Amino acid sequence: MQSSPGSEPGPDAPPPDTGPDKASPPERENAGDHPGGGQEPPAPDAQAEIAALEDRYKRALADLENYRKRTGREIERRVADCREGLIRDWLEAVDSVERALRMAPEGPAADGLRAVLEQMEAILRREGVQRIGATGEQFDPQRFEAVGVRPSSEVPDRTVVEVVRSGFGSDGHVLRPAQVIVADAQRHDGS
Repeated sequence: MQSSPGSEPGPDAPPPDTGPDKASPPERENAGDHPGGGQEPPAPDAQAEIAALEDRYKRALADLENYRKRTGREIERRVADCREGLIRDWLEAVDSVERALRMAPEGPAADGLRAVLEQMEAILRREGVQRIGATGEQFDPQRFEAVGVRPSSEVPDRTVVEVVRSGFGSDGHVLRPAQVIVADAQRHDGS
C-alpha cells in the first residue's frame, strides 16, 4: 500500500530525523552529564548569581519584618492619639458639669448633676484616667499650670493653695495639666 502525498507515514516509513536538537527529553537531560553520573556543578557565575539572589531574598524578608514592626508602632500611636483626643473632649463635658454644680450646689438639678459627674468619672477611671492636682501639693510645672499667685505664710512657697480646674493623667502621662493658684511666701514676708 502506497501512501499518498500529505498522508501520514506508514509502518514501514523511516523514523523522523532525530538529530541532537530533536533528542527526546531524557536524552537531552543526559546529554550534559559528566562521567560521574551527576550533573555538573553550577558555573562560578551561576554561584555568584545564586548568592546575590539569596542575599536579596534575605534583605527583602528583613525589610518586610521591619515594615510590619513600623506599621504596628504607627497604628498603636494613632490609636493612642485618637483615644487621647476623645478623652480630652470628654474632659470638657466633665468641666461643664462641675461648673454647673459650683453655680448651684443646692439647686433642683444638683443631685442629678452629681450622679452624672460620678458616672463620667467612673468611665474615666475605667479608661485608666485619674485626676491630678490637689490642694497642698508642691507645684510641679509638668503637671500644673499656675493661673495665679496668692501671698501666704501658712504653707511653704510654691504650694498649691487652690485648684481652679482639675488636671487629668493616664499611665504617667499628663493629658491636661491642672490649673492652680500657688502660694508665694516671699510676697507675704514683704521681701
